[in-house]
Amino acid sequence: MDITTCLKSLLLAIQQYRDSRTAQHAAQLHKQLEEVSGLKCDNLLSSDQFLPTECVSGLVELAGNPNTSHALTSAIISLLAQLGSDDASREILHSSYNLTSTLAAVIHCHSSTPGEPLVLQCLQVLQKLTYNTRTFQFTNYVHELICFLLTNIQSQNEDIIMPCLGVMANLCRDNPSVQCHIKSMDNVRQFYRTLINFLAHNSLTVVIFTLSILASLTLNEKVGEKLFDAKNIHQTFQLVFNIIVNGDGTLTRKYSVDLLVDLLKNSKIADYLTRYQHFSACLSQVLGLLRSKDPDSAATVLQLLLAMCRIGGLRSQLCDVVFRPARPKLRAAGHRQEAGADGGRKPECGLALVQWLSSPLEGAEKCLLQTLQLLNELLEESLGAESVSESRLSFVEMLLPVALGLLKGLDPALGDPHLRKHCHRITHVSAQLCLSQVEVLLSCCHSNSPLTHLPPVSSNDLSWLCAEALLKTLELMSKLRQQVKDMETSFYRMLQDQRTVTPLSLALTSHLREHVQTGLALLFEATPLPDFPSLVLGESIAANNGYRQREAELSAKRVAVQDVPPLRTNTSMMDVCSGYRSVSSLVEKIQSSLELQEQTKDSPLSEIIDVYEQKLAGFASKESRLQDLLEAKALALSQADRLIAQYRLQRAQAEAEARKLAGLLKDAERRREDLQGELSNQVLEVERSKADMEELLQHNTRLQRDSEEHQTLKGAYNALLNRFNETERLLKELQTAHISLSKQNDALRKNHEALQQQKDKITSVLQEREEEIKSLQLDLQKKSGDITGLRADLRSKEETLKEKDQERRDLEDTVDVLRKELNKTEQARKDASIKASSLELQKGQLETKLKQKEDELNKHSAMIAMIHSLSSGKMKSDVNLSL
Repeated sequence: MDITTCLKSLLLAIQQYRDSRTAQHAAQLHKQLEEVSGLKCDNLLSSDQFLPTECVSGLVELAGNPNTSHALTSAIISLLAQLGSDDASREILHSSYNLTSTLAAVIHCHSSTPGEPLVLQCLQVLQKLTYNTRTFQFTNYVHELICFLLTNIQSQNEDIIMPCLGVMANLCRDNPSVQCHIKSMDNVRQFYRTLINFLAHNSLTVVIFTLSILASLTLNEKVGEKLFDAKNIHQTFQLVFNIIVNGDGTLTRKYSVDLLVDLLKNSKIADYLTRYQHFSACLSQVLGLLRSKDPDSAATVLQLLLAMCRIGGLRSQLCDVVFRPARPKLRAAGHRQEAGADGGRKPECGLALVQWLSSPLEGAEKCLLQTLQLLNELLEESLGAESVSESRLSFVEMLLPVALGLLKGLDPALGDPHLRKHCHRITHVSAQLCLSQVEVLLSCCHSNSPLTHLPPVSSNDLSWLCAEALLKTLELMSKLRQQVKDMETSFYRMLQDQRTVTPLSLALTSHLREHVQTGLALLFEATPLPDFPSLVLGESIAANNGYRQREAELSAKRVAVQDVPPLRTNTSMMDVCSGYRSVSSLVEKIQSSLELQEQTKDSPLSEIIDVYEQKLAGFASKESRLQDLLEAKALALSQADRLIAQYRLQRAQAEAEARKLAGLLKDAERRREDLQGELSNQVLEVERSKADMEELLQHNTRLQRDSEEHQTLKGAYNALLNRFNETERLLKELQTAHISLSKQNDALRKNHEALQQQKDKITSVLQEREEEIKSLQLDLQKKSGDITGLRADLRSKEETLKEKDQERRDLEDTVDVLRKELNKTEQARKDASIKASSLELQKGQLETKLKQKEDELNKHSAMIAMIHSLSSGKMKSDVNLSL
């Protein structure tokens, strides 16, 4: 069964269960949930289709309903967790469907039974959902969720403490509103004491969660200054690095890296890390994690390395560790080379980065992009120095072929996701780009595939990614045109290609500053060129601006834009063709109107003919410009023929060089086999060294344990000795006090007899007072009953006030909508008044003309009457007047 059919059945089951909550409908819904869970639903939420949206909305509504059974709620939450397997889907569930509030509401309903499996399931899903997302404290049920977390973190239930700590760490990280809310609570000091006690927990995950919460809440306060001061920070660094290297799993490693990244944002702690004596050793162990094949672990490590690159002192040390050459191999005396200390040896950590560059795209695209960013930072630091070591130059020689391999031609048949990842990767690569790469990107931008039918100003679609990669390529060609042979000719030829108009117009109309600057720099280079299509560029920019304006207007009206603008490269030709068709139809109409000239004899006909003659002249000028463009294209074709001849010559030279490289490859292969044998010997030596090292570490561990026991016993002996001396001193003081107390006892016995008499008097007085107290207690009970009634009235008044506030907010929203409609009506009224004024002006002109015509007609009629009167008596037979 396909996914569409399953979703339709699921939506039907949701509607049936929502209308009638019977056992049969619940079983049917549970069955449909299991069927959908068994299907592959990757990227289903990000497709923006109607059917998945309705299904997820219905499921979230049912999960938040307290009348839904526990088993059905658990099945719904499991399916939602499966749908939110990637970061994009989790963000959609958090922001669009408000799943965080729903899960918090479920936890609040079952807060009295925190150990229930449904509550634990909600906490686990919440921990994944709130990771690296911002949750505001005024969101529904977030206050209740925070109170639940604080209460259960301070409980003794080990099963619920860890997920509660994980959710609390997510809520507190980079979230000032939640941090202020927690700090303002009454029991925050007790909460701090509980967290500090958790630092001695036997679970590394609990320790990391605790440190993350403390760093978020107390880093800039007195408690944080004591926890992360110069005395304790080195132990914290060692603990975090140990957890990153030897952690319980990927989750613990992620939170450890996030904690260290947050700590590095504090300049004082970053300075402590630059002076940490074991930093190079810890960094080498962290870089060793890149040798694994797990993309999640590698992405986490690369995130930490990128954060360290932003700190100057750590950046230079990171370069030293990454580009550190491998240790020299153990060879016989006759095979030793006389080269430098690190000549010819590749850096081990850098080799791991290069391996991630050459990894396939699927599943590791995030690692690849992070590796490119990291190498960009490190090479900028290393190659910008006055002197560059042999190991770093050797690394660059090893990196260049891999970077050039990333620029292979892309195949549009592989689909949009592959093209998107490829364009993301190209924008991060800095190398000598070849002309074929530009041709491939131009073909991708202007092919007949759906890539060209995307909105022109969207910065997230595939057409913009291709345009960005093309602009980066042209910018690099501009910088290398003086150093690379024939690069300048290729660069200018690409600028004169009409296909570069689209990426240039996208860059010039972008909202990002660097894109506009790149487009202006390329436009400055292209404007003096004779065949640069400046007219087409202007039309494309105007089309982009028009699309942006229409999109803004439609978004202001909250209407979803469904139509896609047509292709912009041939707009002028389409306008000319449509113009010619319209002109031909107008000529036919004019000819047909001329046949009826004897009937109409209307004077504005000549004016209409003049207007259409002007339009015909305009279309003729456009035709002449198109003829000039065709001539320019013919010249470009001749230039292309010459370039093809040059390409064939270069291809022959390249084939000769390829044959030479094949011979070198065979030699390298033989050398590789020799090195492989040496490598196997080295591996055996390394394994023996590891075994010896493990034995030494075990012996060291035993010695440390014995030392700790000795220190413990020594401390216990000193404590017992101090207690013995203190006890002797107390014994002497107690003897002296006994003698003085015996004397005081005699005096007190005498006073007791006198006080007994006073007691009898006071007892009678107390009985009277007790009767008065009983009467006052009765009055107090009456007053408390009155207070309870007043409190109930106060609660009802508060609820009424809340309803009034909600009605006021609704009215304010309605007023805002009416104001917008009033502004629109006012604008329409202004336009109508302008049109009315223009019509009144035309009316006045027409009335003036009419008066003139009437005056002329009166004159003519007077003249005719006079002539008729003169000729009626004299020339009746000779003159025949006619109008």
